[in-house]
Amino acid sequence: MITTSAQERHAAPRGRALAKWFAGSTTAGPLVALLVAIAVFALTTDTFFTVDNGSLIVQQVLVTGTLAIGQTLVILTAGIDLANAAIMVLGTLVIAKLVGEGGVPALAALAVGIVLCTALGGVSGTLVTRLKLPPFIVTLGMLSVLTATSQLYASGQSFPVTSPLLTWLGERRYLFGQIELTVGMGVMVLLTAGVWFALTQTSWGRNVYAVGDDEEATRLSGVNTKRVILSVYLLAGFVYAIAAWQALGRIPNADPNAFQLGNLESITAVVIGGTSLFGGRGSIPGTILGALVVTVLANGLTQAGIDSLYQQVATGILVIVAVAVDRLVRGRAT
Repeated sequence: MITTSAQERHAAPRGRALAKWFAGSTTAGPLVALLVAIAVFALTTDTFFTVDNGSLIVQQVLVTGTLAIGQTLVILTAGIDLANAAIMVLGTLVIAKLVGEGGVPALAALAVGIVLCTALGGVSGTLVTRLKLPPFIVTLGMLSVLTATSQLYASGQSFPVTSPLLTWLGERRYLFGQIELTVGMGVMVLLTAGVWFALTQTSWGRNVYAVGDDEEATRLSGVNTKRVILSVYLLAGFVYAIAAWQALGRIPNADPNAFQLGNLESITAVVIGGTSLFGGRGSIPGTILGALVVTVLANGLTQAGIDSLYQQVATGILVIVAVAVDRLVRGRAT
């Protein structure tokens, strides 16, 4: 009896510490959701838990995950970017058309695309900071403008991409002769690590979180909040350019009608990943986990033969639950 009581006394603090970590961590929820989804689909289907399908899931998450990294930066400042996928699509069109019809070297075209996407992110940031317009309205307007611009620029056509540089991120390698990897996966890892480091280990990152938590208090403490927000939109635009390169490697074809739901998918990944829509709370690893949850859910339900409409229902429920949980956590914190 004495031993049992001692064990219980030691177990209780550990249980409380685990519960406290789970409540305070932005990655705990999506990690548990991902593990549960993997376990369910592995037990209910014969084709889900295979090396080939695992590689396919990672490849499918690359573009959405990259868009979601940029989206995370914006949402951390209590903003939102409805135009991120439209920026990416226009970037793919400009790069592909410059090479295919303009005869521009692939490296130069890629540089133009990166500058263009970064500048478009800067336009949104400038409108938000200088004119004090709501990010939702600004990026909704940008979405409309850029969608129409893409259609006009492409004249309704798609442009095949054959340049090895532009399709480089889609090149496949095999680990141990069996596990299929792409160059884009490595780029995704580096991008994730780089943005995570900037947010967690630099004064700029601390200012990003502070602006999202309370912009006015951060301004009064001496931080140039306008500069911080503008830098976030510029960096997000650069990330969208990387997503455009990822897209050209994934499907070597630039299409003005592609990724029409990319903005919503990236927001879904960010929210499920534990980033608060109210700003100031979230993480890049959580976003990647959120993107994996969305992709695993779609892949697993497809493997199980379930209609895609039910997949959308399941994803929508996950988003509502994630926002509700975030609201409860913030309510308790205050």
